[in-house]
Order: sequence, then structure tokens, then C-alpha cells
Amino acid sequence: MKIVIFAAGEGVRMRPLTLHTPKPLLLYRGKTNLDHLFSLLPSEIDEAILVVKHLAHKIKDYCGESFHGRRIHYVEGSERGNAIGFLATRPLIKKGERFAVAYGDEVFVGDEITQCLNHDYSWNCFPAADPTKVGVATLDKCGRILEVIEKPAEPKSNLAADGFMVVDSSIFKYQPTPHVNGEYYFSGLMNQFIKNHHVVAVVSLPHPQLTTVEDLKKLDQVDDLS
Repeated sequence: MKIVIFAAGEGVRMRPLTLHTPKPLLLYRGKTNLDHLFSLLPSEIDEAILVVKHLAHKIKDYCGESFHGRRIHYVEGSERGNAIGFLATRPLIKKGERFAVAYGDEVFVGDEITQCLNHDYSWNCFPAADPTKVGVATLDKCGRILEVIEKPAEPKSNLAADGFMVVDSSIFKYQPTPHVNGEYYFSGLMNQFIKNHHVVAVVSLPHPQLTTVEDLKKLDQVDDLS
């Protein structure tokens, strides 16, 4: 099984650290965020496609062609948004193939990844302290995701759609749409995908974020994230 990992962003809110180090390679608890993510991936995920742009050469040098025993591919991201970079992965995904998508600059804990993989299609969610800064999910009574709104001014809930999803190749038939800020978010593709697929919300407990330098300091003081 493959996983697409977004690792192209500039990490503006983590400056000055990200001026010379891509955010997925920032260290806490002695390992990079990519190392933490890969250590949580089950063995069935044996191939990864990294979408890179900002300081891409450093990620390529660090991960190489094989990382944590998994074959690595690279595609170039876009300044227009991660949805554009995602579409560049299409040649590496077979027709009808089911695969995972993750953000390489987010923190994952416990068994939420395994829980997501237990469903045909899924999207990890968690209660957010400030839902105006995240993508907010609306669910039906059975836990199916109906819609996700990026950074809403008036959130309908505090349930944030997090950075791990399970989809299939049919997602490539949708066209990305711009957010009001002009950026093309991957969640825009997901919103089209969930209209035609039963995407289950796998809800986990609140967990640490990797957004600011202060977050990095907090993570470095945590002994166990499980």
C-alpha cells in the first residue's frame, strides 16, 4: 500500500527554524517529524510518495530512495497549494488503488493511523482548541463526514479534520477549487470525494500540534505521545 505525504510547505510560522530546515525535518524527542510518522506506519504501507518543494534537496538527502524500509518517490509541490502538488502524484497511483494521504508536518499519536486503515475510506479528526485555524468537519449521526470547511470564521463544530486520510484513485477525477485566500487546499478535493464515498471520521483525543516554535519546545518535553 502507498502513502502520499505532503512535505512541501515553507513552515512560515516556524521561522527562523524553517529558513534552513524543512518543517518535516525539525527535531523533537531526538527524531525528525518524518521519523516519528514513519515509525507509526503499519507494515502494509510499504511505499511512500513525498510531495516536496521548500528545501526539497534536504528532504531528498535525508530520506533517500528508501526510508524506514519503505521505497520512496518524490514529486514537486506547488506554491499554489497542496492540492496542486497532490495531482502530480497521479502517475504513481494505479487505477482503482486505495492509498493513504498524510501531512508530513503534523503530529500523530497512538493507533489512529491503524484505525483509519481499518476502514475503506477515512479521515482522522480531533477536537481542536481553536477551530478557526483548522479544517472543521461536519458529521452525520453514523460518523460519516459530510463536509470540511477550511479555517471557518464561524465554525459549526470544534472537530478538526486532521492530516491522515484513506482514499482511492477516483479522487483524481475531481478538480481542485480555490479557497477564498486563493490557495488550493487538498481538503477541497476531499470535499468532492466524500460526496460520493462513505468516508468515516476516526476521532482521536486532542493531541500536540506542530505549528509554532513554542509547540516544538513543548513536544521536546513530552516523554510519551501514545
